Amino acid sequence: MSPIDLEALEAAYERGLAAERAGDEAAAAAAWRDCLALDPEDRGGAAVRLAALGQGPSPERASPLYVATLFDQHAESFEATLVLSLGYAIPERIAETLSALGLGPFARGLDLGCGTGLAAEALEDRVEAMEGVDLSEGMLEIAAEKDVYAGLFAGDAVAFLGGADKGAYDLVVAADVLPYFGEIEPLFDGLAHVLAPGGVAVFSTETLPAAAFEGTPGWRVGPRQRYAHDPAMLEAALLARGLGLLSAAPVTVRYETGVPVPGHLVVARRND
Repeated sequence: MSPIDLEALEAAYERGLAAERAGDEAAAAAAWRDCLALDPEDRGGAAVRLAALGQGPSPERASPLYVATLFDQHAESFEATLVLSLGYAIPERIAETLSALGLGPFARGLDLGCGTGLAAEALEDRVEAMEGVDLSEGMLEIAAEKDVYAGLFAGDAVAFLGGADKGAYDLVVAADVLPYFGEIEPLFDGLAHVLAPGGVAVFSTETLPAAAFEGTPGWRVGPRQRYAHDPAMLEAALLARGLGLLSAAPVTVRYETGVPVPGHLVVARRND
């Protein structure tokens, strides 16, 4: 593979951002196509940006290199931005929901896309041993300092699930993970593989009005460059894998420019 012209890639990326800020979608799309031509592995997330503009198809998932790069860049400021600026409280909602449903305590848990460890902190009293996996080594370094994980692993969530022991976990948490996946079947296959009989999966999603999913497989890139999922599609995909839906409560995932971003907090249990 030819080396990437990083200077040209950065220039194209900055053009894309400037065009988006100016509301010039055609110029933005041209810049994002230039980014993809320069960097097919898409560390800048150009494919999802094109999809958000309606100028390209929604890829099945965000580029893992893009996700790793994005969170490595923001690791130090991640919690302050997410919690204080965007009002993110999904880990606390997960803990409250599990308690309300009478689920747990759990012997062994897995935190997919664990980031800096917010979910493990919220669930520390409910999980005896929590392991975490994340694409971002910068995030994992911060999580390790909190001493709330029995083990931390750098890698892709789907690959990790596929390589884990069958029935290894009583609880799998995926807070703010699905917004980086469109096609969720590989992820749900992995969940079904690693959950012990009676094991619980809990995850957050973002959604859009039902009409937005017409003509789609039940998912699409939304205007914020994150994936949204049709709740009915998610329930059917879980049931097809022997995961019974326990709860799918509407929730505000975060706030952007003061506007609530709608989603769901989904809890499912493996029924054998």
